Amino acid sequence: MTAPAPTHRGGRWIERWDPEDEGFWNATGERIARRNLWFSVLSEHIGFSVWALWSVLVLFMGPEYGLTPADKFLLTSVVTLVGAVVRVPYTFAVAVFGGRNWTVLSASMLLVPAVAAFVVMEPGTSFSTFLLVGLLAGIGGGNFASSMTNINAFFPLRRKGWALGLNAGGGNIGVPVIQLAALAVIGAGGGPRLLLGIYIPLIVVAAVLAALFMDNLATVRNDTGAAKDAAKDAHTWIMAFLYIGTFGSFIGYSFAFGQVLTNQFGRTPLQAAYLTFMGPLLGSLVRPVGGRLADRFGGARITLWNYVAMAAATAVLVVAGMEKSLPLFVSVFVVLFALSGLGNGSTFKMVPGIFQAKALAEGLEGEAAVAHGRRLSGAAMGLIGAVGALGGVGINLAFRQSFLAYGSGTGAFVAFLAFYAVCFVVTWAVYLRRPAGKAAATAAASESKAQLSYAEV
Repeated sequence: MTAPAPTHRGGRWIERWDPEDEGFWNATGERIARRNLWFSVLSEHIGFSVWALWSVLVLFMGPEYGLTPADKFLLTSVVTLVGAVVRVPYTFAVAVFGGRNWTVLSASMLLVPAVAAFVVMEPGTSFSTFLLVGLLAGIGGGNFASSMTNINAFFPLRRKGWALGLNAGGGNIGVPVIQLAALAVIGAGGGPRLLLGIYIPLIVVAAVLAALFMDNLATVRNDTGAAKDAAKDAHTWIMAFLYIGTFGSFIGYSFAFGQVLTNQFGRTPLQAAYLTFMGPLLGSLVRPVGGRLADRFGGARITLWNYVAMAAATAVLVVAGMEKSLPLFVSVFVVLFALSGLGNGSTFKMVPGIFQAKALAEGLEGEAAVAHGRRLSGAAMGLIGAVGALGGVGINLAFRQSFLAYGSGTGAFVAFLAFYAVCFVVTWAVYLRRPAGKAAATAAASESKAQLSYAEV
């Protein structure tokens, strides 16, 4: 029997969408989902580049700009903060406007911070003006939340780990790409306005391609109840906490790496630019691998051991900082970036599986359980993504305080090491240990089904 094709109405809206139906998926669903994935990745990629814009612009800002290292860390912190906060409304914008429509609009909005930065980027501009324009760049961080919510609805549970990992990894790679572009501009003797002149037309291209090739899913309805239900569920906030350790590390280190190299190791902006892109690039590329490993072995297991590795790498960074060993510091920092990317993929894979397994544990079956899991996981992803991005704010503020107090980032790395240890304990205690007692039995049954889902997809 041939699966019915998706039904359409005007404005590139798809009325019928059932990716869990294998016949539907194989006949038409996969082709449409993949097309939307690729153009979603492009828009999210440009969004990440705009979000990371000030992490490279500060490298252009020499003594003539009159900014201290603390000023620069504060600037990148506020950019990260706005990117985290706007992820919440961006998550629900998909249901209000449609995935395609919102992608076009949110991509077009990136022109505002890019053009504003082009106007003010010169010596003599006040620090308060730079802060204001930096706040505008934060909207680039919101594209991740809407993109993940949209793509989550297109793919079946058995493919979500890879699809979400690829979507997020392709977006994350916008960070090292703009760093590489900055390296090329600095190396060629160009200024920051040349870099911005490259990205402004790319923003237009991303918006136009989204308009031409993406679709809206009518099945994704605006459901404020889902947001409330997700916010009431303890797993949303537990996963948000774990995502602070993975994505918070990735984005925080991406913004701070160049400044640590220039301030702690005395690298010039050009020398720093030669090194800063490597970590974010590797962390972005391995994110889909984290999703794939979670698909196969279970997200909680991969996340648990990933935190062990992140803690070990951070301990080595403390030693490298104390010994002032730049080669050891850079090489291990790149490894830490890769581990953060791996953990990004494994933690986000856990989210839809947990909510569907909870639905099964509560007595729902079949399509009802799938719909319930999709409804809550889509809402939860925005909250988790927003809280996780706040980790980047914490990392930049920790570096700022560490440099003010000790003249190096070593104190911050000690704090990060302790945080990864807590994340390890939380992952084990909530998702992997065998709880005793009747009250814990229900949670254990739910999570065991979640783990089974991870192993099967």
